[in-house]
Amino acid sequence: MKIVIVDGQGGRLGQLLVGAVKKRLPQAQVYALGTNTAATTAMLKAGADFGATGENPVVRNVTDADGVLGPVGIVVADAILGEVTPAMAEAVGSCRAKKFLVPMNSCGVTVAGVEELPLSAYVAQAVEALAAELSD
Repeated sequence: MKIVIVDGQGGRLGQLLVGAVKKRLPQAQVYALGTNTAATTAMLKAGADFGATGENPVVRNVTDADGVLGPVGIVVADAILGEVTPAMAEAVGSCRAKKFLVPMNSCGVTVAGVEELPLSAYVAQAVEALAAELSD
């Protein structure tokens, strides 16, 4: 099973997601796709199986993913301080995989009705939802 994690800036969220996915779904192959090298490096250090940086790796690797995780901004052009290109947002938004998105302030998006939680709680919820989806 191919799980894609997309993150930017320093990769903190991606790092937490990689660790949680590897723990909860050890059989999964985790692809760490950073919008910059710092994010990719952080996710690889957390145990991702594969890593790449930039627009083309995101566009290419979400096409056959079984699940995509990351901040909500990965489906919004120019989010994460401009690190998400329109092509990245379109590829993630239109890929066949179910997306498990974490609300983040840096994305410039407010999701109405979402309770303010610590990042670790959002990560746990996203990974549990991924696991439930893949077990169906």
